[in-house]
Amino acid sequence: MKNTLLIHNAKITTMDPARPEATALLIAGDRIVAVGDDALLAQADADCTRIDAGGRRLIPGLNDSHIHGVRQGLNHAMELRWDAQTSLGAALERLRDQAQQTPPGQWVRVVGGWSFRQFSERRHPTIEEINAATGDVPCYVLHLYDYAIVNRAGLRALGIGPETRDTYPRGRIIRDAKGNPTGLMMAAPSAVILYSLLNQMPKLPPEEQAVSTRHFLRELNRFGLTSLLDAGGGFLNYPEDYDVLTDLHREGLLSVRIGFSLFAQRPGKELEDFERWSDITAPDAGDAMLKVVGAGEMLRASAYDFEDFILPRPELGPTMEDELFPVVELLARKRWPFRFHATYDESATRILNVLETVNRAYPLEGLHWIFDHGETLKEPNIERIAALGGGISVQNRIAFQEEQFLARYGADAANDAPPLKKILAAGVPLGNGTDATRVSSYNPWLSIHWTVSGRGRGGAVLLGEDRRLDRHTALKLYTDNAWFSREEDQKGRLAPALLADFALLSDDYFSIPEEAIADLESVLTVLGGRVVHASGPFTSHAPAPLPALPEWTPLARHGGFVRVP
Repeated sequence: MKNTLLIHNAKITTMDPARPEATALLIAGDRIVAVGDDALLAQADADCTRIDAGGRRLIPGLNDSHIHGVRQGLNHAMELRWDAQTSLGAALERLRDQAQQTPPGQWVRVVGGWSFRQFSERRHPTIEEINAATGDVPCYVLHLYDYAIVNRAGLRALGIGPETRDTYPRGRIIRDAKGNPTGLMMAAPSAVILYSLLNQMPKLPPEEQAVSTRHFLRELNRFGLTSLLDAGGGFLNYPEDYDVLTDLHREGLLSVRIGFSLFAQRPGKELEDFERWSDITAPDAGDAMLKVVGAGEMLRASAYDFEDFILPRPELGPTMEDELFPVVELLARKRWPFRFHATYDESATRILNVLETVNRAYPLEGLHWIFDHGETLKEPNIERIAALGGGISVQNRIAFQEEQFLARYGADAANDAPPLKKILAAGVPLGNGTDATRVSSYNPWLSIHWTVSGRGRGGAVLLGEDRRLDRHTALKLYTDNAWFSREEDQKGRLAPALLADFALLSDDYFSIPEEAIADLESVLTVLGGRVVHASGPFTSHAPAPLPALPEWTPLARHGGFVRVP
């Protein structure tokens, strides 16, 4: 195959132990054919596209090992993002402006990804401020997974009034002294009320969901992301809610590699879900651009420990083990990889008891199963995970709940939450991600910054200084983590024969001040040898812009992750 792309004059971090650093990459089709110095210029074919990197840092494409990207793609074009706002006043101005653009029958939606601690005012918005900014346009503002504010127009649209009983499962409608709903919805004891309300709001038609998905994937490309592992989500049904992705893939329009896991949707009938899905698909069904990875992160509702750190640690029910066992047994017997939502060490202890029982009949070794989150994991359970051949995917959602975690558990607990170095020392595969887009932002550099600095979104110290990661290790957890999708021989490093997925950064990750890591972006993102994002001096290589659909989309006026003082 002829050479198609040459990148030269770069500072390349390859993550390949055989050649850790280089200055040039030569690509043919979707694969790397050579990694070396600028002598590769002489090997390039005459019509090969040559790009001078200008001495910038080039890294393997980022891979978010736990994100809810499929769901976000379907909804992205309807959402106003506050992820990057540093002032509540500016955030409310964006809300007011979007309310003026939103047509009858639609909502203004701010759906997570921000923390009140990131605002200079250091406070939450009030119900009165939300009502004043949005007037008669229905509005829903979600803060992580602890509360949502529905404005007066939204309460009317949902039919929630004084006579409405608290019919929403596992949540609370807050009322005033006269019994009138105030608009505040609390996730106590879980967040079901928050996403149940969202599910009642209008959805985009399929053609606009497709454009919305492409916009979201390009947002990820902007930060250097080329792969993601999707952890499913409530009300995300297989296969119907994945048709948009399938169609985009068939048309060659995906700009991020997507591996997805199937999330049980019916409490009490999870075993039926997985029996049905295992009859119609299988792990690795698909290809390097779009494929099924396995099951999870919801395997049984009774084994799911909700992570709102403002609330006490939830205690899993007494029948959890009996309910979880047949699901895990089915998956292990059919060799389906699975992933668990497991926030607390106490939950992990009980889940591991089930896994060890299943393992005696159906060995889990080689299955690449995953524990997700693990903020309070302890060494004995890390060792048990290692013995069963599991991996751990961590995310920076604690950085968005810094004040809540510190207030409940204290600095000593936050010092090792999660225990990154202990996991690495135990030889357990470790990947980093965001858990975006509701309990954290989708910007991967915020998560990388957290593992290096140990600080939350508001600046409070979480990880102890001796528990933080050096920059190379932190980057490795976000690049060379293809173990989690069983693709170690395909991606994660820049070496001959591997996929040509990489990002050229806006600044040098290894030399900039620690605080500036959170501000990094990509100026050139390449997926399988194809440019999927380009900006600044590389704008001439950028793909054609996408249409703004629907016409009132917040993306047209406010963009996605856009920093406004």
